[in-house]
Amino acid sequence: MANEDFFIVKASGDKVLFSEEKLRSSLKRSGVDDNLINQILTLVKEELYDGITTREVYNRAYSFLRRKKPVFASKYKLKKAIYELGPTGFPFEKFLSAILIYSGFKTRVGKTVAGKCVGHEIDVIAEKNGSIIIIECKFHGEQGRNCNVKIPLYIYSRYQDIKNAGYKDISNIKEPDACWVATNTRFTKDAILYGNCMGLYLLSWDYPKGDSLKDRIDRLSLYPITVSSLLTKREKQFLLSRDVVLCRQLLKDSFYLDHLGVSDTRKAKILHEVGMLCKI
Repeated sequence: MANEDFFIVKASGDKVLFSEEKLRSSLKRSGVDDNLINQILTLVKEELYDGITTREVYNRAYSFLRRKKPVFASKYKLKKAIYELGPTGFPFEKFLSAILIYSGFKTRVGKTVAGKCVGHEIDVIAEKNGSIIIIECKFHGEQGRNCNVKIPLYIYSRYQDIKNAGYKDISNIKEPDACWVATNTRFTKDAILYGNCMGLYLLSWDYPKGDSLKDRIDRLSLYPITVSSLLTKREKQFLLSRDVVLCRQLLKDSFYLDHLGVSDTRKAKILHEVGMLCKI
């Protein structure tokens, strides 16, 4: 199949470039084989029309993939699944904490630390090999809301206040060695320039290259429960309210599915799905 680009004409008259290669690459990253990718691309191209949105293109690809290969469909919807950790940012903080735990860190979530001038509630405090990292999370529940330079500017000032605190017992931690800013979306160019200049570690959906949030999730198979194509929205919210944010955690605490009244047959299917995602 030739790699071609197609223009989708929106209702406003603007043209949006639909890239077959971009869709192919995203499906490939989800583990989909070439034969199934070609089937999906053929289907999508047949259903293109003036006014179709990129979200509708995504939904068509996801729907077809869900019928054919549910596990790959779950991986394909990873970005959307991160948004579904909302509407508050707390599940995202727990999710990031869980990823760090599986990377060998000890973590605390939502702790107040004394600064020189004022106290600061820190989203995640991570410790490894004697080093302390304070992490501020910026969660956005809608696409297109990226982190501009004001975010690292603000967080750096808080970091400096904590570093200058003098570390009395009230601080609860020793002097931090580093500060991270983590988001489920993206950083603007100026945010990255400032963050790097001031020594902040920036972590977003696609940054830094090779070690981004998406890269870490895929590498460690630490998928959020919101990727599941079998759990309902109500069931996902129930699990998140019990601090079950990872598919791996659901495998360990599967009794929560009994609390939800899930039948044995459906429970087995759900656990099989999350087990495949976790490569267990």
